[in-house]
Amino acid sequence: MAKIGIMGGTFNPVHFGHLKMAKSALEQHSLDKVLFIPSGISYMKQDVLDAKHRFYMVQLAIKDEPLFEISDIEVNRAGNSYTCDTLSSLYALYPDDSFYLIMGADSIFQIECWKNPEQIFSLATILVTIRDDYGLYDVQSKIEALEDKFNGRIHVFTMDPVDISSTVIRNKAKRNEPIDGMVPDVVKHYIHDYHLYKE
Repeated sequence: MAKIGIMGGTFNPVHFGHLKMAKSALEQHSLDKVLFIPSGISYMKQDVLDAKHRFYMVQLAIKDEPLFEISDIEVNRAGNSYTCDTLSSLYALYPDDSFYLIMGADSIFQIECWKNPEQIFSLATILVTIRDDYGLYDVQSKIEALEDKFNGRIHVFTMDPVDISSTVIRNKAKRNEPIDGMVPDVVKHYIHDYHLYKE
């Protein structure tokens, strides 16, 4: 039985913060691998780059990480991408494995608004790292409330702060400013070669 981490998101674009989060969760919770799942049609975000480009950038970013893999399960699915549907599909494919949904603290404060949160908690353990504007006490209180409400399993992992955001990267790319040190070089070159995030 494998312990599979799930790293979902728009990855618009993927950056070192995403990679560091995945590696921290993998190491601290002894995961066998982390599966990156770029969203197809994101119902929560507007003006998202075409899924094909986002998929290729993740593929390039993780190519030298033997315990990182990528899935096109959401990219190829028609309609909006929902975490509950993705987990159901993965569980059907790998019924003997266990799934660990990796997320930042901001997401556990939103997860009750996602589609079928009770299904998410029944199919996966949540691994959450504290970042952004949320303190440890607030996060722990939210974790306890969610575990009680959904009979869920939520564990915390730590990572060094990474001051990188996809929004900043997109804005820099739009203005032809350097994005070195924010994304892997292969991703930087891909963004440049395909003139991504230009007007």
